[in-house]
Amino acid sequence: MKLNNLKPAEGSTHSRRRIGRGPGSGLGGTSTRGHKGAKARSGYKRKIGFEGGQMPLQRRLPKFGFKNINHKEYFAVNLSTLQKLAEAKNLTKIGVEELVAAGLTNGKDLVKILGNGELKAKLEVQANAFSKKAEEAIKAVGGNATII
Repeated sequence: MKLNNLKPAEGSTHSRRRIGRGPGSGLGGTSTRGHKGAKARSGYKRKIGFEGGQMPLQRRLPKFGFKNINHKEYFAVNLSTLQKLAEAKNLTKIGVEELVAAGLTNGKDLVKILGNGELKAKLEVQANAFSKKAEEAIKAVGGNATII
């Protein structure tokens, strides 16, 4: 066997349909496009959402709401998670790097510490934002909450 005698298995390939190459091919005439109309002509492209002249859905429904361009999406970390992390890895300082190392966040997210759970360890916590309850809980055990 050589490279020049290789060919696909019998019946595994089909020849391409050559449309619009005369009546002898069986695919001449209208070339499978039907009769007249926009779809039969070259350059036809249906508008997105076009419903045949009927009022499109996106125009039938009323507009509502808005997108706040100043909105920031935070990754939430609870105090209970910080407590588990501090116990497991014997930490006194927890920042974004420690959370990335623990596999909680990817380092690109903004991190917000929330007050769910109980904190017993005295920790220095660095994050992008803190809830009031979380900040109070950290300071109550003698820790420090620093906004990055």
